[in-house]
Amino acid sequence: MNPTRRSYTATVRIGLALALAGSLAACATPFKADVSRFAAQLPAPQGETFAVVAEDPKLAGGLEFSMYADLVAEELTELGYAPAASPAEANLLVRFDYGVDNGRERIRTNNVGAGGPFFGPWGGWGGFGGFGFNRGWGFGFYDPWLAGPDVRSYTVYTSGIAIKIDQTSTGERLFEGQAQAVSRSNRLQQLVPNLVDAIFTDFPGNSGETLRITIRDDDTKKVKEID
Repeated sequence: MNPTRRSYTATVRIGLALALAGSLAACATPFKADVSRFAAQLPAPQGETFAVVAEDPKLAGGLEFSMYADLVAEELTELGYAPAASPAEANLLVRFDYGVDNGRERIRTNNVGAGGPFFGPWGGWGGFGGFGFNRGWGFGFYDPWLAGPDVRSYTVYTSGIAIKIDQTSTGERLFEGQAQAVSRSNRLQQLVPNLVDAIFTDFPGNSGETLRITIRDDDTKKVKEID
């Protein structure tokens, strides 16, 4: 291959790579979470201290829990609360839980020439009200030799976090909140930071409302009240 032809080929490859990267960025799916919060009168942050502890004793002391608890602590610190040296010395005890379920199958049928894509039944979803989480793996299925429509089957997961805040001196419950999301991933390392970000958006919020919070790749957010 002569130098001119080699240079032209390299330029085309670079152009295709840049175009592909741009299209992927434009099509990036934003993270969406449903957030429900219930709050009493939280004390003003002046001088108030907190400690984040595991709601599930099995998570206590784990490195993974510690990583996610630090995210919660960072949010509370930004609000003006101060980390306590130990849970026994904290004014506020923050109980934290997280998890992802075993996934459910979704079927997508693309009827080309027959009215566009059709999404099959997705089924019901279990809630995280009991704060019991399971971890699981799932695999999609696609057979290109199936006759008729393009049928794809894949697994989606429901992830969630739960936060409870109690006043240590009285045991009074001051805050309860949950954030849940449905996604193709069950990787908690990616999901939990976004869920924490969502639950602390406009914290503590209006007690009793449920919000759909959309977080885009550029960290911009859209907040919408849902029924």
